[in-house]
Amino acid sequence: MRSWVALGFVCMFSAGVCAQKEQPLPKELPAYGPEVPLRSPKVETAKLENGLTVWLVSTPGLPKIAIAVAVRGGLAADPKDLPGISELLSKTIDQGTKSRTAREIAEQLQAAGGDLSVDKGKDSMTVSTSLLSSKVEPALMVLADVLQNATFPDAEVSLARRNLSDTLREEESMPSFLAGRAMAKVLFGDNTYAVTSPTQQSIEATTVGDLRKVYGERFRPDQAVLVAVGDFQTEQMLGLLKGKFGGWKAGTGPVAAAPARFDRLPKHVVYLVQRPGSVQTTLRLGTIGPLRSDPDFAATQLANAIYGSTFSSRLVSNIREDKGYTYSPGASQSTYRCSGVLMTRADVRNEVTGASFNEITYELNRMATTSPTEEELTKAKRFLVGTEAIRLQARASVAGELSRLWILGLPPEEIGEYGKRVGAMTSADVDGAGRKYFPATRTAVVAVGEEKVIREALAPFGVTVEAGP
Repeated sequence: MRSWVALGFVCMFSAGVCAQKEQPLPKELPAYGPEVPLRSPKVETAKLENGLTVWLVSTPGLPKIAIAVAVRGGLAADPKDLPGISELLSKTIDQGTKSRTAREIAEQLQAAGGDLSVDKGKDSMTVSTSLLSSKVEPALMVLADVLQNATFPDAEVSLARRNLSDTLREEESMPSFLAGRAMAKVLFGDNTYAVTSPTQQSIEATTVGDLRKVYGERFRPDQAVLVAVGDFQTEQMLGLLKGKFGGWKAGTGPVAAAPARFDRLPKHVVYLVQRPGSVQTTLRLGTIGPLRSDPDFAATQLANAIYGSTFSSRLVSNIREDKGYTYSPGASQSTYRCSGVLMTRADVRNEVTGASFNEITYELNRMATTSPTEEELTKAKRFLVGTEAIRLQARASVAGELSRLWILGLPPEEIGEYGKRVGAMTSADVDGAGRKYFPATRTAVVAVGEEKVIREALAPFGVTVEAGP
């Protein structure tokens, strides 16, 4: 825990330093040393007779083990009449089994040195824990019970439903949440990737029977991967897993077919989400990006880092450092199993809404038309490779990353290959990604705020303004 706190202070300090006007480095400093990509961990793979995929990474030393179990099917797989049921499922799956109460599950995992975390994504749900190596067997017994025998007690589901309803009500007061939800609908339309959260109606309508049905459909070994990283002997761990998870039934229903790739571009329109009385405008510019398996994925990540995802990026230097329009603009790149998204974000004062939109579109188009300098390219490469190396120092992060790679259909070696590909990218590669993904006309725009302010500020640009979804 102390290491993560320390890392947080380092990141905060670094952000503050980077946010200052960049000063030239002393001339006597040596040149950059060669970048060393992160090496792929040695992963032993196996498949149990019931279809469960197992990836094991033995790292002797610190007596801890991180385990992640990912199953296919997340928000994008939710029933159309119950959008966001994955959210409620993630909050109730560990609230009781056929032989354990919620309290017993928590206490027995704590006795093993850990607890349970359940995350939902667009394509998957992941149940993870970290535990003491000496307590691995009793912890695996609890984990296996939750994955196979969750019962969703009525009282626990009722409480989770009320809590989730309150949380959603709070989120819907936040402009960033409104912008993200609207952008997902704009980009994906009636595609299931448009689902970002439950609705009040779906929360109210979801029954215990619905949760049990979805749980039974998704939590099956032939649609899951179990990743273990830590201090263990591989053969011994595999034997334990066979004993605890070998009886997990694959189910009788058909396996859901993988969805088709989604790469339809959105209309270049401003979608206005009214927030009366707002003193700022929340801007989001989004478009469809590459899959992680695409040849231009690494080049696009570099282009995005140069454009807006780092503190020294063009966008941040422009509208934060130079003009002071906003405190924390930025850009992100998300990848799903069958689609990808490139997003620009900026929360700006009402009086600079138009000026900010102008500079954002300028920087997008500059990325599409202007080659990066050698310094920009070098910094971007070091940022991507370096942050990955830092992030994957923790065993839980390695387990999580490996489970994500499996969901995306990629091999464990991708961890090491990614850094090599980033290092091999040239200015011409980044130019190609810039031309393909960054023209401003390729984006949809979501603006959350005061309607009159937004319409007047964006009128000079001649972009159609429509009511947001």
